[in-house]
Amino acid sequence: MSGHSKWANIKHRKAAVDAKRGKIFTKLIRELTIAARQGGGDPESNSRLRTAIAAARSNNMPGDTIDRAINRGTRKGGSEEIHETYYEGYGPGGSAVYIHVMTDNKNRTVSEIRRVFTKYGGSLGESGCVAWMFDTKGRISFDKKGVDEDKIYEIAVDAGAEDVRTEDSELIVITNTENFENVKDQIDKKGLKYLSAEITMIPQNNVRVEGKDAEQMVRLMEALDDSDDVQNVYSNFDIEDELLEALG
Repeated sequence: MSGHSKWANIKHRKAAVDAKRGKIFTKLIRELTIAARQGGGDPESNSRLRTAIAAARSNNMPGDTIDRAINRGTRKGGSEEIHETYYEGYGPGGSAVYIHVMTDNKNRTVSEIRRVFTKYGGSLGESGCVAWMFDTKGRISFDKKGVDEDKIYEIAVDAGAEDVRTEDSELIVITNTENFENVKDQIDKKGLKYLSAEITMIPQNNVRVEGKDAEQMVRLMEALDDSDDVQNVYSNFDIEDELLEALG
């Protein structure tokens, strides 16, 4: 899981800057809109919408902003057509890159993504070229310093989690998609605070990336994540912690 966990740490450092630029709200609003469009505006019967609302609230999005995004998705307020799709490619050193996109202009988006890959030593691939390297899982992360690890383990496993593991300074609960909501609900009922709770893509294996390739890999991920059309970007890169810190 190195590519996922280390990129998550990089994103945490970017979060304050992204918040100031409004990027977090933009992406959350699109997720709310798509979730409502696909599964309806009732979070009780739409698990994706429930997760999107929880993410929006954790980022201090006002309730009326959440409601407007949901209304756009159910077409009560009207909205531009947003297309949800995925792009796949290879980063420097042969690492896999899987990109979740929401856009109102596919031609613009694919052109921008291809430009970023080319600039940072990667290549945009065909559909299906790397998707098979990732599994869709629920992931709930805790700061190890602030939780009782034995208690988290007991609650998570009893609720149906697949695994509980330690990654750097975090305790990570992994679930299948079917059990994610139940595990999260049980943790919420116990009043335990987590850093994040999401459905995500977790790599099956990692690819070590070193030297100049490592620097290019980080810059590639940052540039993709900065795109307004990119919701999430995943990779299976593994970069040594010391080098990652040096890259800042």
